[in-house]
Amino acid sequence: MLFDSKLPDVGTTIFTVMSRRALEEHAVNLGQGFPDYPVDPRLSQALIETIAEGRNQYAPMEGVVDLRAAIANKLQASYAGRFDPESEITVTCGGTEALYDSIQAVVRAGDEVIISITSYDAYEPAVRLAGGRCVRIPLAPPAFRFDWDIVRSALSDRTRLIIINSPQNPSCTVAGSDDLDALAALVRGRPISILADEVYEHVLYDGRRHASVLAHPELRARSFAVFSFGKTLHATGWRVGYCVAPPAMTRELRKVHQFNTFSIASPLQYAIARYLSRFPDAWMGPCRIFSRPSAICWPELLRGTGFEPVPAAGTYFQLVDYSALSASGDTDFADRLIREAKVATIPLSPFYAAAPPMTLLRLCIAKRE
Repeated sequence: MLFDSKLPDVGTTIFTVMSRRALEEHAVNLGQGFPDYPVDPRLSQALIETIAEGRNQYAPMEGVVDLRAAIANKLQASYAGRFDPESEITVTCGGTEALYDSIQAVVRAGDEVIISITSYDAYEPAVRLAGGRCVRIPLAPPAFRFDWDIVRSALSDRTRLIIINSPQNPSCTVAGSDDLDALAALVRGRPISILADEVYEHVLYDGRRHASVLAHPELRARSFAVFSFGKTLHATGWRVGYCVAPPAMTRELRKVHQFNTFSIASPLQYAIARYLSRFPDAWMGPCRIFSRPSAICWPELLRGTGFEPVPAAGTYFQLVDYSALSASGDTDFADRLIREAKVATIPLSPFYAAAPPMTLLRLCIAKRE
């Protein structure tokens, strides 16, 4: 039988490929974005308790009530707003499901979605599966900032969604309040929704504060905001995230969510809710961890090695430029690093639809000292 693929040019993600190679080569994995240190033992204890209590059956489709209430309290503390757990917060299978559901809820056949040229690789396949088309906006290194005049020129009558990611993976840059003001001005009076990928909201450097669409009244009214407990609590394997949106948008998102994953693992949700109720500031953990000397000193340790660090404002990644060592393309050089130095990294070119020649690698610095 001849099978006609809906995504014929989409292969295995670069994260899976490089992690597999790291195992094969017995290499240190600085590629895939996950911490290699344990979660807070108090969180582990909460999970043991919830399983022992028998909380092992389906959770409500929208998410456990206690967890959604804890999320609302956390959002109010972070962004000085009130959020209705019943009508505005949905628990999802990690941030990626929230992204997928949001896109499917908004994008129809023939619609256009604006994303950056360098972007998380889950965005475009989700848009294409919805029948839409991505319009990619350049983020020129080393600043990797949006040029809002270019975004304005890319808008059309078919534009239905703009996806922004801050702190941004893979560029490690952060949007400011001026960027949100510029975005709000662009979409004012237009039928365009915003999808804000904010999973690294608490991983910022040098005293920066996260500028969230949820703290911007004009953008909050038209935005899906996506967050991840996997990133916040260093438990990426738990796959628990959430999406915050106005009631009408949340209703549409839940129509997709209920026929996608339906509900997320009950004991994990109850454990996180219990943990946050006992330790309300626990979500600040990443801020404390990434103020450690090991994280702050990465750029200093790299200088002079031939891997020149690109200034990073957030995320738990670090870009390095290896042009002083080699003129090889980034995928070839990353492969050579695994074979010869036994270190796995992520080349930057897979984040591009059509990558220009580059000598940049992404390192995950969420690793033990």
